[in-house]
This record gives sequence, C-alpha cells and structure tokens, in this order.
Amino acid sequence: MMNLKVTELKVFIPCKDYNVSKSFYQEMGFTLKSDGDGVAYFASGSSSFLLQDYYHPELARNLMIHLLVENATDWHKNLTLTELASKYEITISEPEVRPWGMIDFTMTDPSGVLWRIANNI
Repeated sequence: MMNLKVTELKVFIPCKDYNVSKSFYQEMGFTLKSDGDGVAYFASGSSSFLLQDYYHPELARNLMIHLLVENATDWHKNLTLTELASKYEITISEPEVRPWGMIDFTMTDPSGVLWRIANNI
C-alpha cells in the first residue's frame, strides 16, 4: 500500500447572507485571508475553513463544526463580551464538562450552522 498523506482538510460552510457571515466570522476571531468568486477563506492558527456564498437550509441546519481550542471557557467569555448573540441573533450555550473528557459549548452562526467549541480536559 502506498504511503498517502493528507496535508489539509477544509469544510465549505454555507451562508444565507455572505457579507453578514463574513463580518460574523471576523468578529468571532478568524482572519479573512482571501475573498473572491463567492468563497471567503478564513483562518486562525493552523485551522481554516471556506465560507461559500451558497445557502441550502437543510445543509446549514444539519452541519456541525467541531472547533478544538486551548480554552473553551475563554472563548465563551470572548464571544459573550463581543455580544455576538444579540448582534447576530444567534444562540450560545454555557460551557459544560462533558463525559467524553471535554469542556464545550455550542453556538449557531447566522445561517444556522452549529459550532461545538471545546477543549480537552
């Protein structure tokens, strides 16, 4: 068998309103690296994703992104301080210790995509 290596894996995230979602993700803490032809490339550290100017309600409602961070509680505090929930009319749950050895919380983006933001305990 050949030794095949993956160098990167990115998800394409759908959005209802491209400009609103670009602003949301920048306020969330991601850097907009490029934007063209209906695809915006966002990154933070070694993680990245592609925001697409495409929306299908069932896709957005059934997509879940797992973001592993150093400290989920700090991320929660930052998102709360930036008032993303009220500004973008989204939901952000409280951090919880999970039986699978993580602290995490959930957040929906403006298009309904569910983010689970966590750190290992």
